[in-house]
Amino acid sequence: MALRILKSFLLGLLAVIIIFFFWMVFPRVWSSLNPTKPPMGYYLTPVAYAAIWLGIEKLAELEPAVPANIEEIKDIEYKNINGKSLQLDIYRPEKLDKPAPLLVFIHGGSWKSGKRSDYLVYLISYARKGYVTATVSYRLLKDGPYPACIEDITDALKWLHGNAENYGYDPSRIALIGGSAGAHLATLAAYGWNNPAHINDTSDLIPGDQKVKAVVDIYGPVDLTTEYARNHPLITAFLARRWDEAPEIFREASPVNYLDKNDPPTLIFHGTSDKLVPASQSDMLKSKLDSLGVPCVLYRLPGWPHTMDIVLRVNEFCQKKMDEFFKLYLN
Repeated sequence: MALRILKSFLLGLLAVIIIFFFWMVFPRVWSSLNPTKPPMGYYLTPVAYAAIWLGIEKLAELEPAVPANIEEIKDIEYKNINGKSLQLDIYRPEKLDKPAPLLVFIHGGSWKSGKRSDYLVYLISYARKGYVTATVSYRLLKDGPYPACIEDITDALKWLHGNAENYGYDPSRIALIGGSAGAHLATLAAYGWNNPAHINDTSDLIPGDQKVKAVVDIYGPVDLTTEYARNHPLITAFLARRWDEAPEIFREASPVNYLDKNDPPTLIFHGTSDKLVPASQSDMLKSKLDSLGVPCVLYRLPGWPHTMDIVLRVNEFCQKKMDEFFKLYLN
């Protein structure tokens, strides 16, 4: 009897090991057999973390060294408000034959954390590819709720348009790129946020020569009026309002409320297993941009959670598609 129980236990354990091994290995095998498709993930966040811990997945180099041929210009003050210095960093190839496109990266962190160096993985990579890159700090929740952060991003964008000659980039070829809360701010700025009184008329919000040429949305929230968003503690903290108190603020802070046919081409990445920002947010944005005739490409990455692009093969895929997108719309 005891031998039979032990045998059953060992067979069960073997089955679990086989299933776990298959679950761990299958996504990479499938992706290697389908190299043109978005990389497959693990569908459960703990399994994805286990794949990283076990070394099955490698992390992208999130803090790369600055190469000798890249000039790093740090701590440039673009705004000072109430004694708080808001700064940006610029990275550019040392030898630029002509003004290059500018890629502006906006970090995430639920509007309450994060820092502008979080996107060094992209900043250095794209400076090496011949772009000028910039990363911007903005007021976090401890310094003030909405609209403080989007005021800062639009002010940074105006500063960048006005200082192009000093840093060797072309102000007519600027792209905004953000992840999570940074993607929310990137799309909000790119689609025309400025004066809330003009929420349904964005024609005169940003001068034509200061509009951005393209925007990349990496798993960002774009509609804060959904039932999920209006009741989420991160959203209510960000807006410092409850839905029943001020629904107009939720609409005002939603990038989708500023969409029109003149919006810039948009590239979107979203993991289908994202539990923080539902992938339906990106599906909806894609649908609305398509209906307006605005060029939009959405890559739904199967089985990946939020912040998926810290994983090397996801980051490589995102950069490959960003390369194609920038070549089409910035060069």
